[in-house]
Amino acid sequence: MMIRMFPGLRAALSMVFVFGLVASASGQLQMNYYAKSCPRAEKLVQDYVREHVPRSPNLAAAILRMYFHDCFVRGCDGSVLINSTANNRAEKESIPNQTVRGFDFIDRVKSILEAECPGIVSCADVLALVTRECIVVTGGPSWRVPTGRRDGVISSATEATNNIPPPSSNLTTLQRAFTNKGLDLKDLVILSGSHTIGLSHCSSFSSRLYNFTGKGDQDPAMDPKYAAILKSKKCRNPNDNNTVVEMDPGSFKTFDLSYYSLLLKRRGIHQSDSALITSSSAKAYVTELLKGSQENFYAEFALAMEKMGRIEVKTGSAGVIRKHCALAN
Repeated sequence: MMIRMFPGLRAALSMVFVFGLVASASGQLQMNYYAKSCPRAEKLVQDYVREHVPRSPNLAAAILRMYFHDCFVRGCDGSVLINSTANNRAEKESIPNQTVRGFDFIDRVKSILEAECPGIVSCADVLALVTRECIVVTGGPSWRVPTGRRDGVISSATEATNNIPPPSSNLTTLQRAFTNKGLDLKDLVILSGSHTIGLSHCSSFSSRLYNFTGKGDQDPAMDPKYAAILKSKKCRNPNDNNTVVEMDPGSFKTFDLSYYSLLLKRRGIHQSDSALITSSSAKAYVTELLKGSQENFYAEFALAMEKMGRIEVKTGSAGVIRKHCALAN
């Protein structure tokens, strides 16, 4: 017997079905997931980060970048941590990840947790927890990190290249990459605020200074005075692959709103930074953040980070718990 379904009911049921898919992907994450199986897990992560990251403050930005790059490829499953093998070029070998560092730090935290609770805490959760604590210890915001992620065993350099938007991205490319992961324009603007800390290699933006369109020209979207400073004092050689530059000059160790102020002055270091003021909608978010308080930025960043941390997570029977984060079991 065929049952006639009214259009409104059909739409409602479709929405329930879609919501169910989303919920099933992240619904098993929960706060204090390891409360019984490894009660000291989060405290051990916190203590290690608090002891070691202040000695190497640039590490916080590096770990945050690693976390972004992990979540944008196969979801937040720790696949960025896996080493290449004779038969596979892992994510680490992709162009976006060749300057990512901090892998040894994650390995050390994982070894502490393995000693405490063997085979219990996933590498994906280790990375998520370490990222949060790294930002907190540098004076930045905290956020909820529900846990229960399981680890992936597939890591592909090609997939990383295809999914991680490069620093030369325009707004269309950025939005496409974020939309593919369930993140919207506001998330893009908020999460880009992570560039308020850390450093960037000259090679990631030198084309903006020396050869923007292939004719030896400069990117007109960049403040010419700022470009001149970079060319004369920092990135003097267009082929420099080693020199690093502050992404938020004068404030690169402080998690604040300075990054957004620089955007409006056309001093975003990457093309992907400058892209945030090329549309009225994105620029409106930037302006709104600057009108608000730093506490408001922290609150917005916390929400966006928790949302990102749920991208395509593996829970339940999906994935594995890798004993060594660099090895796919």
